[in-house]
Amino acid sequence: RCLQFCDTKNMSQRVYCISGLGANEQVFSKLQLPGTELIFLKWLVPHKEELITSYAKRMFEQVKDEHPVMMSVSFGGIICIEIANLFPVQKLFLISTIKTKYERPVWMEGIGRLQLNQLINPKFSTLFYPVEDFFLGAQEKDEKKLTAYFRKKTDSYYLKWSISQIVTWKNVTIPPNITHIHGTKDRIFPMKKVQADHLIQQGSHFMIYSKADEISNIINHELENTGIPVK
Repeated sequence: RCLQFCDTKNMSQRVYCISGLGANEQVFSKLQLPGTELIFLKWLVPHKEELITSYAKRMFEQVKDEHPVMMSVSFGGIICIEIANLFPVQKLFLISTIKTKYERPVWMEGIGRLQLNQLINPKFSTLFYPVEDFFLGAQEKDEKKLTAYFRKKTDSYYLKWSISQIVTWKNVTIPPNITHIHGTKDRIFPMKKVQADHLIQQGSHFMIYSKADEISNIINHELENTGIPVK
């Protein structure tokens, strides 16, 4: 392996992507990242009572590069933080997520402390679709269609496990080489407690889709100014 560094314009940079809770690679579909190859990690079914650290290790088995560049959204960001705390990651783009338990909103903290997550029924009801879309920030017809599709495809066991991981997450370590992009109108992880590197004005929790142009510009700029090893 050559240790020489070069400009990303002259080569294709692999970026490993982890979507949000219950979502898939479609959330990244509007990003414009020339010179990159996006590789989407598939969500795994958690083992019974599996710890998030163990789950992150299994997710990382899908990564074929040493010191990878990774990009993640929402719960995917939490998994990426766990991965970066275990393995060397060259660059980590976090979008609409949190880095430590201190950035988690108070209401999630309360659910975790009181163990109310054990009472959560993970099944979706169409009656709550408008409320869920409101918190996600899905406003346009195509955005609502996509969130509805995700709900139908999400496994209830995986969903309940994931919610429990979010509200009980204990991480306090921030790994290096992070670029955190957050929206000022994120209702899932309000910016009041989040320390982000870039703020997207009027950006919702679903801004990876609705504000893809602005997010693409930030990521492209970061990649252009970061040397990457020639493989």
